[in-house]
Amino acid sequence: MVSQPPSPASVGNLDKPLNGSRSNSLHSYNEHITGVKQDNTLSDVEKTACSTESDIIEVSFSGDDDPMCPRSMPLLRKWAIVIIICMGSLCMTCTSSIYTTTYAQMAPEFHTTQFISTIGLSSYVLGIASGPILTSPLSEHYGRRPIYLLSWTLFIIWTIPSAVGRNIETLIISRFFNGFAGTTFLSVAGGTAGDIFARGELQAPMAMVSSAPFVGPSLGPVIGGFINYHVHWRWTYYVMIIWAVGIWVGIVVAAPETYHPVRLREKARWMREQTGDERYRAPMEMVAHKGRRGVAMSLLRPFQLLFLEPMVLCLDIYSAVLLGILYLFFGAFPLIFRTNYGMSLWQVGLTFLGIIAGMLVASASSPLWSRVRERLLLKSESEPEYRLPPAILGGVMIPVGLFWFAWTTYESIHWIVPILGSAVYGCGMLLVFTGIFTFLVDAYPQYAASAMASNSFARAALAAAFPLFGIQMYEALGYQWASSLLAFLTLAMMPFPWLFFKYGKVLRQKSRFAVNS
Repeated sequence: MVSQPPSPASVGNLDKPLNGSRSNSLHSYNEHITGVKQDNTLSDVEKTACSTESDIIEVSFSGDDDPMCPRSMPLLRKWAIVIIICMGSLCMTCTSSIYTTTYAQMAPEFHTTQFISTIGLSSYVLGIASGPILTSPLSEHYGRRPIYLLSWTLFIIWTIPSAVGRNIETLIISRFFNGFAGTTFLSVAGGTAGDIFARGELQAPMAMVSSAPFVGPSLGPVIGGFINYHVHWRWTYYVMIIWAVGIWVGIVVAAPETYHPVRLREKARWMREQTGDERYRAPMEMVAHKGRRGVAMSLLRPFQLLFLEPMVLCLDIYSAVLLGILYLFFGAFPLIFRTNYGMSLWQVGLTFLGIIAGMLVASASSPLWSRVRERLLLKSESEPEYRLPPAILGGVMIPVGLFWFAWTTYESIHWIVPILGSAVYGCGMLLVFTGIFTFLVDAYPQYAASAMASNSFARAALAAAFPLFGIQMYEALGYQWASSLLAFLTLAMMPFPWLFFKYGKVLRQKSRFAVNS
């Protein structure tokens, strides 16, 4: 009797030969997982004659319950994977903003100004913008796991110069590569969630995946404020290294390969070993001869999506403005709350808890949006546009929160009032990102990682510029009008989610990359 195929719990060993003879039960299993009727009576000569390219048997999953399909894994393991990638995203984005809490100690030690120190923040975010263009398409060519492992190892290595560097130039340069290396958890995470969860289950995991990259930057000043208030600023990076190493262990132990084409390649290899029939081929193997051209196309695809897909372009620009505002706040909040309320470093860090609280409320609303989608499904078949209602509401909340924040930043008004306004902004921002990210993964399932890479590139490229002029803008326009300018900008972009909810299906039908149904 042939042993059973690998269980979902042993997904890391799918390519190992299984013990047992090649009996009729194996052929029955092959018929089940490929849908191709097998002839047990073929001689070796006949098999050889049939092993031409025209007789190749394309291997596919028999369904989401196929033992080799990532979606067949136990629910607990799926969520363990989501938690690991969210922790990675949280860590690398926290590393971006925690740097701002070191200015007070670091600038005098390196004999530099705060503006020059701010370049270290922008260089990190610029690395975040550049990284997905490489790591995300490569994950669609080589798989998720090797890219996660390689990039996170490099992330840890490039964090070390920030901890031991002796001049500001070292930090600025190393932080660019630090951000570049860590971006896998931003651009590939959405693709990983789509790998392991079916479309109907995607709302909750994508809410977590969407929230982590934005809770992280807001969490940085909170953690960094306490560290830099009590100990030397270099401990900021020692703590981040320890955190990153823990995540690296989690990837090694509990994060298997989830990319479907790679898993099909493993399945085809296993079937060839068990049957001796070389005709079994995965789709990825049948185009392997493209080699460098395939890699080049993978690297080009995020730019194709960004510039050739109107929906991707508009939603990416919207995302970029929202993240740019968040990074601008890392300079604006200390300026406002120290000047108006005389807060210390760690107290200023705590003011970001308003944004975090708003994001947590948005994340907790995920079941509500699942029910909204279920009601939409009662009217018609599933469409990617049904992911956009959170973004429609969030788009309204963002300018409301920014105007609230803008016109309550007076000394005569209690400090909690503008923080409440920032909470409304944080809630709206995460709702927008959740809707956009889930829509991109659902509308471009085959190129989910590339779609997320284009979004990461646009977001981070603009966010890198905002901190460089943020303080000057607030000093020139005043606290109220500077924040109002940001509110007017988001007000102009507010219709985007609604327009694509209404007309997205028409645009997808004309797309080269989007799913049409």
